[in-house]
Amino acid sequence: MTFDSQCDLAALVYEPGDDPDELLRAFADDLKARGTRAVGLVQFGDRLHGAPRLSATLVHSGEQVSLYQDLGAEATGCRLDPGQLLAAGGRVGSAMDEGADIVIINRFGQQESEGRGLLHLIVRALSADIPVVIAVPSKRFDAWIRFADGMSVRLPCERRALEAWWSNLSPRGKAASSGHTTICEAYK
Repeated sequence: MTFDSQCDLAALVYEPGDDPDELLRAFADDLKARGTRAVGLVQFGDRLHGAPRLSATLVHSGEQVSLYQDLGAEATGCRLDPGQLLAAGGRVGSAMDEGADIVIINRFGQQESEGRGLLHLIVRALSADIPVVIAVPSKRFDAWIRFADGMSVRLPCERRALEAWWSNLSPRGKAASSGHTTICEAYK
C-alpha cells in the first residue's frame, strides 16, 4: 500500500551523508518568511576538542539550546542529555499552545524509538490537526512505521519532496484539493 502525500505526518528519511538538519532548518526559515508559524526543534552539532556538542535551534524563536551532557573524556556512549531534550520539548509544547501551522521535530532517534523523547509532541500536534515532519534515519524507519502505525508519508531527504508535501497540506493546496479524503484523515 502506498500512502497519500496529503498525510499530515511526514518522515523525512535520511541516509548516512544526508543533512536533514540543514534541510529542516532552511525549510523552517522559508516557512517563517512566508508567514507560516513553524514550531519545533532542529538539531545541529559542532566539534569542540574533537567531541560533538549536541545543540538544537527552537525554530519558532531562533534560540539555541544545548542537548549535550558531558560524560567525560573517555566516554563513548550517546552524549544526548534526555533531560535537556525534554526541557526543550516543553518549550516547543508551549509554543504550540500559542498557535502552530506545522511542527518540525529534529529526530526519531534512540529515545523516540524506545517510546521516549519527543514522541508526545507528535501525538499532541496530530491530535490538534497540526502537520508534523520529523527526520528519521533509514536504519530506524521500521521502528518509525510501528510508532506511526503506518499512517505516515515517507519523504526522501530532498527539499523538493518536502515542499511538495507541504504544498499539498497548506491552505492554498487544500483549496485546490478535489475533496479527496486521505488515509490519515479517514483514521482520525
